[in-house]
Amino acid sequence: MRKLTAAVCLLGALALPAYAAEVAVLDWRAALMNTQSAQASLSQLEGQIGSQQREAQSLGNELQQLQQRLQNEGDTMGQAQRDGLVAELQQKGSRFEQLRREVLQAQQNSEQQFLQSAESKLEQAVEQVLARRNIDVLVEPQGVLHSSTDLPNVTNEVTQIFDSL
Repeated sequence: MRKLTAAVCLLGALALPAYAAEVAVLDWRAALMNTQSAQASLSQLEGQIGSQQREAQSLGNELQQLQQRLQNEGDTMGQAQRDGLVAELQQKGSRFEQLRREVLQAQQNSEQQFLQSAESKLEQAVEQVLARRNIDVLVEPQGVLHSSTDLPNVTNEVTQIFDSL
């Protein structure tokens, strides 16, 4: 009986690797953002919206100072001076919001264009890594709830292949 149990256990142990799947982790966002293409896209975007961002930052500082002044001196100001300060706050606040919307829209457009242009290269890079490493299951880092072993992280490898395509 012991021989039969040992043989069954041995067969089970030999069959187990046939059912095991190679699992790896890929943070595709990080893989894309670390590519040369993404860095070039970010530089181009900065060139397009840099002046708007600087203007928005300057306006934000001015708005804080105006609000502080209104808070500290508002009670002692004349009505006309207070009304002028409130009007200036509203005008600069409107310009700040307009700049914020324009910058956000430019960022979204740039991101969308980059993702569309990078999609096929990312797929090629992932396919190469999957084939090279014989990976059966690829998961995102956020999708792994528990693993008793460290799963290989192929993010940097995907970035390197992406850059070489």
